[in-house]
Amino acid sequence: MNEFTGDSRVISSNQVGLHEKLDEVVLKHLQHDFKKPYQTHTLAAFKEVEKWVEQQGKPIIFDSCCGVGESTYHIAKAHPEAIILGMDKSADRLSKHPSDGEASIEELDNYRLLQVNLNDFWRLAVEANWTLSHHYLLYPNPWPKSKHLQRRWHGSAVFPSIIKLGGQLDLRSNWFTYVEEFQQALALAGLKSSTEIYTTDKPITPFERKYWASGQQSLRLISDLKG
Repeated sequence: MNEFTGDSRVISSNQVGLHEKLDEVVLKHLQHDFKKPYQTHTLAAFKEVEKWVEQQGKPIIFDSCCGVGESTYHIAKAHPEAIILGMDKSADRLSKHPSDGEASIEELDNYRLLQVNLNDFWRLAVEANWTLSHHYLLYPNPWPKSKHLQRRWHGSAVFPSIIKLGGQLDLRSNWFTYVEEFQQALALAGLKSSTEIYTTDKPITPFERKYWASGQQSLRLISDLKG
């Protein structure tokens, strides 16, 4: 049964430790190109935002799986020298983008929110030769059931594209196994990373705020994907 701490459910899984097929799956994806056709809506979104990115000529930051985009707003405030793309597959979540009470989206002109399929958008960015300065993956869906390994980003066919995009990767999750698997996947690709228990006085995502209020911890992975 799932356990509950406060109002946020602790993640439970039928998997103990790293997935037994993690290495096999990651190595397979590292050795084969992902050639699934692009979805029309993501291709259109990329072509539209590509013009803005080219016009800005600034460092590019991705806030992938951004949910309501609260984190995107805070990342944009912290990096005025860059442009930030907050991306999520859910139009409903993006429609709930907050203003934070400090400023509105109109007062920060260095970020955009996009409803896209990341499996497609990341590959399109690689094809366009984009190189990121930072890439935030904050609390992605953990897919904790053992049978769903390949739905986790590090177990998916698009994992090599995350690496090719470069930049400093900042991954956070309240399911430590997810972060530990991601670290192993990076090691299989020849990349170093470090992990730490992450905390700050001001959480920047609703999940971060909810987990911490419920007594859960976040594990953070940092990796320089520039090689």
